[in-house]
Amino acid sequence: MEAMPIQTESFKLGFIGPGKLAESIARGVVQSGFLPPQRISTAIHSNPNRGIAFQSLGITVHSNNNDVVEASDVIIFSVKPQVVKNVVLQLRPLLSKKKLLVSIAAGVKLKDLEEWAGHARFIRVMPNTPSAVGMAASVMSLGGSATEQDGELVGKLFGSVGKIWKADEKMFDAVTGLSGSGPAYIYLAIEALADGGVAAGLPRELALGLASQTVLGAASMAVQSGKHPGQLKDDVTSPGGTTIAGIHELEKNGFRGTLMNAVVAAAKRSQELSKT
Repeated sequence: MEAMPIQTESFKLGFIGPGKLAESIARGVVQSGFLPPQRISTAIHSNPNRGIAFQSLGITVHSNNNDVVEASDVIIFSVKPQVVKNVVLQLRPLLSKKKLLVSIAAGVKLKDLEEWAGHARFIRVMPNTPSAVGMAASVMSLGGSATEQDGELVGKLFGSVGKIWKADEKMFDAVTGLSGSGPAYIYLAIEALADGGVAAGLPRELALGLASQTVLGAASMAVQSGKHPGQLKDDVTSPGGTTIAGIHELEKNGFRGTLMNAVVAAAKRSQELSKT
């Protein structure tokens, strides 16, 4: 059966795998107004708390994945990378070319997804959890039979919960290491900044609020100012001042190198997952 254009105004979205990232995307899509919850579904097999999370958004929860596939025009595979092969193979008889397939499983290549599904109308996306608040950083790569229209639809879908870029799939392990895993690095940094504030004498609530807002403000400056981060750093670093004293400590302890190593380690793990 030949691929048919997906109607943006009426398509239905299904999630195979009701995990935290799927919930973040679903929540962002609903809250942005891009899709009403009545046009979204997923299936719950074991943990009832996952069902409650989706039902609280007004999303339909089925008892099995087959019902999700049959009810959906666009299907997002959001299961763990280690099980995505078995899940796709189980659903293969239902995965016609009429359906646009999307994978957000880290480290799982398009060529494998296409082989398991029996066709190449697949798009691979690497989003991250800030999609829940409309601030995702996502990257997509189109499979062999995915059309430009398919790409535009997925771009709008994930663009409704943040920003999305298109890149060659060979970059995806690095994307996973940076933006896919990156939120956890920043949460750790926020926690450490807040702990530093407490150590310097601030109440915990104030320290955490200041740390979180400082990171948010600095990121907004980096995005909106058009300046290189190094220039922004220099703008607040006066000779012999407090900021350069703090930066000196960070440099002595390998702050930049540690962050770089974290990205590379996560990217390497993504490569390992793609081989299992």
